[in-house]
Amino acid sequence: MKILIAPDSFKGSLSSVIAANTIEKAIIEALPSADTSTFPMADGGEGTVDAILLSTSGQRIVRMVRDPLDRPIEAGFGWLPDEKTAIIETAAASGLPLLTTHEQNPLHATTYGTGQLLKEALDLGAETIILGLGGSATVDAGVGLFQALGLNVFDENDVLIDRVGGSLQQIHRIDTSALDPRLQRVNVIVASDVTNPLLGPNGAISIFGPQKGVTPDMISPLESGMDHFSSVVIQHTNRNEINTPGSGAAGGIGFLLHSLLNVTFRPGLDLVVELTGLKKLLPAMDLIITGEGKVDGQSLFGKVPVGLGKLAKEYGIPVVAFAGSIGEGIEQLEREGVSVVHPIVTGPMPLEQAMANGEDLLFDATVRLIKTIQL
Repeated sequence: MKILIAPDSFKGSLSSVIAANTIEKAIIEALPSADTSTFPMADGGEGTVDAILLSTSGQRIVRMVRDPLDRPIEAGFGWLPDEKTAIIETAAASGLPLLTTHEQNPLHATTYGTGQLLKEALDLGAETIILGLGGSATVDAGVGLFQALGLNVFDENDVLIDRVGGSLQQIHRIDTSALDPRLQRVNVIVASDVTNPLLGPNGAISIFGPQKGVTPDMISPLESGMDHFSSVVIQHTNRNEINTPGSGAAGGIGFLLHSLLNVTFRPGLDLVVELTGLKKLLPAMDLIITGEGKVDGQSLFGKVPVGLGKLAKEYGIPVVAFAGSIGEGIEQLEREGVSVVHPIVTGPMPLEQAMANGEDLLFDATVRLIKTIQL
């Protein structure tokens, strides 16, 4: 039996690499004759760089940049020298996992470090930059990112603002004259499955803010600040990208990317599949095992299990998805090629316990699956 092992990360518990290796070890123990291939996956968020580098001749470049709270941190990005392509995750320098729960501060968190990584990629001679927007700790609309690349922003007294974070109401004028000119020559591809607009009930603040530390009483002032800032940008650029799909991604980074650059938004999983050459392996496979932390109806929107299910459906390959937890709507996944969703937990348990024991739970669940198949 030829089995392709291609999980996403189980966020907060297992990286996609560890998850893939765990599943493979369990299969080898339960069915030594199996022919396994591991392909850790990602959808543009955390793990995208690892997924691509494991399947290519690329390398990881590590630089000292600033974290969301402007502290020095080492962060890396992927570099494919032959293609002159850089793969950068917003989460690497501006991600929520870099902060403790008590450190989450949407008013001060900045994407400046991500901009520094983009500059490092440009310095290497990048002709294409793939920017994954998942997992940011910020609602600064990408102001910090562009400040690292030469954007200047000013307050109502026309005084230059150094770091604005999510307090976008302070900005009354922007100046793009010092923006790195290489940004207009490089091909920027944004890996994101988010199609939300910038503002409103489906926008950056209302939908994604709470996971970054935005409390209910902060939503209205932050929304007002984002609205104010967008009007400043529209006045400067004569481009209204508020409702452009993806403008609400990563705390509004998508909006400023659309407004200041000519960027292409693509589903993150499609890019990973394309760059890793995974599709070439599918015709020879008998089974695909994937998974992620939570599988539910939202998995239909660009998540790894459903993306793989759609690909596998073309070849008639069954797909099993492991899940740390299962939510409503999983019955819809079958029509997209996901044959069955298996929980890895063995019974009711606190979330912290499940996440702490994720590796053991996934191993045991895989052994159970293989024994069931052998029946």
